[in-house]
Parts: sequence; structure tokens; C-alpha cells
Amino acid sequence: MGNDGRDGSQPRVPLLLDVDTGIDDALALLYAAASPEAELVAVTALHGNAPVEDTERNTRAVLELAGCEVEVAGGRGAPLLRPLETTPETHGPHGLGYATLPEPAGQRSARYGPDVMVDAARRRPGELTLVTLGPLTNLAVAVLAEPRLPSLLHRWIAMAGAFRVPGNTTPVSEWNIHCDPEAARIALGAWQTAVDADEAQPRAMIMGLDVTEGARLLPTHLDLLAAGGRGPVTDFASDALRFYFEFHARYDGFYGAFVHDPFVVAAALDPALVRTEPASVDVDASHGPGDGQTIADWRHTTGRRPNADVVVAADAEVFLARLVERVGGLAAARSR
Repeated sequence: MGNDGRDGSQPRVPLLLDVDTGIDDALALLYAAASPEAELVAVTALHGNAPVEDTERNTRAVLELAGCEVEVAGGRGAPLLRPLETTPETHGPHGLGYATLPEPAGQRSARYGPDVMVDAARRRPGELTLVTLGPLTNLAVAVLAEPRLPSLLHRWIAMAGAFRVPGNTTPVSEWNIHCDPEAARIALGAWQTAVDADEAQPRAMIMGLDVTEGARLLPTHLDLLAAGGRGPVTDFASDALRFYFEFHARYDGFYGAFVHDPFVVAAALDPALVRTEPASVDVDASHGPGDGQTIADWRHTTGRRPNADVVVAADAEVFLARLVERVGGLAAARSR
């Protein structure tokens, strides 16, 4: 059990992370490991930025780099209905850019990622915050196995979608949704069913490109992160981010990187970083021009209860300062 705050300290937030560990997922894992208010309960991995064999290994390796011992379970290796897509041009051939890490020493979990989600939620009903940072395939499988999952979790927070801005994969679609729109529809549909049945059901929180692209990590941030001295964590971050910076220089016109995933973890730990608007959210899975689009009913024209709080503004500067401070502190501690 996590600290409940009765000793006067800040209560810890029990987190389940679901990742497709590429470069920004790796930063998210380091951020969670460096955050004193985070209780990392388990991590599940799946296809996305790289094949699941790579993302599961990357996750274990990054957590070992951070000195964080937690169960890591591999999950779904492909979308529910569509062919597997990965992004070696964005995250490198195995997901970590130019960085290499030793083969993880710890044993991989024998359990299946969606089963870990369900089992953890059943053991601690109403306590756990699930943060999904990749495609929603693991979550869709979990909610099909346990339809009560929305009510068993404290909350689900997702890095997903593009609402009032263009997509980053198609003109309308963000990568995580693009990879498996059918899974996204199942997950969002489960939360819609839950809120329709019970108005007290906590809505999902969705952070899309509208706000995550406001957090640009630049070489100056990396210099500040390494101010405490070079070591394994800073060497890893430098090598991984150099690949990411080069990608953004080619495609987005600046030498730096959007750091979507750690921003979402930061918001899960401190909701004061963001401002949200409620909406009923669905996903287009038509295979047409709108395929993968996240559709928010901003004017409530459908008459459905909102199933999500969509993040419409976020304090990127506070987040970036916190990222530098926390990961930099972890790097200094791990280099001693």
C-alpha cells in the first residue's frame, strides 16, 4: 500500500503505466522513478514505437538504470485488427535512438500485460491511476476481459489524440490512436458506458497534441539536466535525445523534441498542471480520410454524458523545470 498521508507527508499516487517504450516513454519512466509522490505499482508494455519485444526490454532496462524495481509485463504485440506499425524513423531501430543499455538483469514477468492491469485494479479497487502512453490495445483487451475496469480504477489518463490541432501521423490522427483506432473506440466506449450508468464514475483524462506539443525539450534543458555531472542516466538521455532532436529538426523545424509522455505522467501526479473541458469523446475507425480522428462533442449535441476531461491548456514551463530537476536529481544520485 502507498503512503496515505496520515504521517503528514504528501500521499503517494499509485500508478500503473502502460508504455510502448521509445524515447519519450523512457523519459516518462525516469520521471516517475524520480518523483517522490509516485508509487509505481506495475508497468505493462505493448507494440507502438517499436515491437513489443523491444518495448518490454527497453522498459526493464530503463527502470534498472533508474534503480527502480517493479514488475514489467509484456502485453499485446499487434493491434486488434490492423497490421503492426512502428516508428524507427522517430525512435530508432529498437526504440531508444542512439542509446544502448545493458541487457536487463531482472527476470521478465511471466504474466500478460492486460491481466496485470485487471489483477492490480481488482486488488486495490478505487486506488490506482492507469496512465497509458502508447496505443490503447492493452487497455482494450483488459476492459473486454473485465468490463468493470473503469469503476475499479481511480482514474485513467491517456496520452492520445489531436482535438483542435492537426494530427502528427495523418492530417487528423495522433500516433497512439492511429496505431489502433478500434482499441481506442473500445476503451472510450467502456468509459462512456460507465459514466452513462453512474454519473459519479470518474471520467478519463486525455492529453492530446493540443497541449503535449507545448512542451519542447531543447539542448539547453539537457545541459541543465546534466549540471550535476555526467553519469549513466545523463549519457543515456543524451544519446537517446540526440536521435529525437534530429528527427524533429527534419520534420518539425526545430532542434529539440516534443516530450509528450513525461508531460502526461507529470499531470497524473499533479493535476494542477492542466486545465480540462468535459466532452464525450469517440474515435473514427472508418479507414477513410478521418480514420483515427478523436472526436469530442464540445457542444454536447449528442446528449451523452462526457466520458472524458480533455486537457485544453497546460503549464509546460513548470513541467519542463520539474523534469530537469527530477531527472537531473536522479541522474546525480545514480552516478554516485
